[in-house]
Amino acid sequence: MKELPIGIIDSGFGGLTVVKQCLKQLPNESVLYLGDSARAPYGPRPLAEVRKFIWQLTYFLREKGIKMLVIACNTGTAAALYELKMTLPIPVLGVIDAGSRAAIKHTNNNHIGVIGTEGTIHSGQYTKTLLAKDARLQVYSHAVPRFVSIVEENRVEAPQTYHQVKEDLSYFEDKDIDTLVLGCTHYPHLKDTIQKAVGPNIKLIDSGVETINEVSTILDYFNLSRSAADLADYGVHHQIYTTGDPERFARFARNWLEDPYLTVKQARIKGEMIIEDTDSQL
Repeated sequence: MKELPIGIIDSGFGGLTVVKQCLKQLPNESVLYLGDSARAPYGPRPLAEVRKFIWQLTYFLREKGIKMLVIACNTGTAAALYELKMTLPIPVLGVIDAGSRAAIKHTNNNHIGVIGTEGTIHSGQYTKTLLAKDARLQVYSHAVPRFVSIVEENRVEAPQTYHQVKEDLSYFEDKDIDTLVLGCTHYPHLKDTIQKAVGPNIKLIDSGVETINEVSTILDYFNLSRSAADLADYGVHHQIYTTGDPERFARFARNWLEDPYLTVKQARIKGEMIIEDTDSQL
């Protein structure tokens, strides 16, 4: 099992923030990533539909072989984490628990803000998780769906983006929060802009970073971690797939992961299945 990669799934570009942390914190591990950009964003979709999509992505990765599954999508975590954990014979992690634990650790006044897609916020999963861990908390959740579009459309550096982010985060101006959970893995792509909008005194929690901290712990617990000595036997081989446009995905992924030679492969949605297009890669 050690030789198998860590599987990471997301609705599109967002999960690359988790991949980046994985490459940084776990350099001996291989990563198998699938971003479902063809059907992004997941946030406005019913959770039952998102659950179906997450299972399709999972089957694709399981067929290729993975030793752990990370749902790097907050909406996907809310929709399908429990089912997957109860069903799959490998460790399965979502991003909500890790982000919640980090928020509780960092808050000083117990006022925590959460931003996410409509699906994540309407599920109430962050609020439930946070209050289950500490009933003294005041949790303020707010959906900011256009943040995903800004990232997926590569408008992070666009002149109007700061004003849009500032407007959407004005909800928190009278909430006295000292901690803000970025409840979507797309949002760290906007981290600098979000920090500027809320000010330097509010701690931003990147749930993806916190999740990889837990991945490392669980790999060690189940004796699935690769050591430097294992590299001679296994090597490190990352595979990136998208259901969307591989050329567009490759441009974004190469820039974000700082790897100009990164290959992105095409995965196609065919009926109820996702299959690899072996003739298409960039």
